[in-house]
Amino acid sequence: MISRLLLCILALSTLLAGCADTHSLVRQTQGDVPKLTARDSFYIAVSKDGIYGDEKYEGSGLSLSQIILSPLAKRARKIEVGRSHQPYDDAVLFAKDKKFKYLIYPTILHWENHATEWNGIPDKVEVKIEIIETSTDKLIEAAIISGRSGLATFGGDQPQDLLPLPVEEFISNLFDNQQAVR
Repeated sequence: MISRLLLCILALSTLLAGCADTHSLVRQTQGDVPKLTARDSFYIAVSKDGIYGDEKYEGSGLSLSQIILSPLAKRARKIEVGRSHQPYDDAVLFAKDKKFKYLIYPTILHWENHATEWNGIPDKVEVKIEIIETSTDKLIEAAIISGRSGLATFGGDQPQDLLPLPVEEFISNLFDNQQAVR
């Protein structure tokens, strides 16, 4: 009787673990990073759209920029998001011309969307976010964020759904004051 109960608990635990999304945040820079403030200004560039095999995920680059905007808007007032992808050098020049203190340059490294609820293949995403001080062209912080969906997605989940929590964590750690802008 007890072994049957343990077997059921183990099976349920395995099933629930397969339902959970996973993500990781790996900072690429080491050492002292200047703390950002609500008075700083930010230009968020737009990544090229993600591609997996023959599939191009239209709008995924802009979606990533919007995900970055959300936690940043809680902490700063002067923010602009690009309208379309710009190569790195063009984004730096634009941010300098418009007098933004920081450029946030996201890059989609991997974007894989599957009908997980039907085929059991998880969605996967990996992005790089770089923050550049425009006056010096110095990279002040960078991170690789990756995510993988659980197997029980109940339909409609997409790779961008794996990003808000780790992006929030990354952005919030850059600010000295964790208070929201009022």
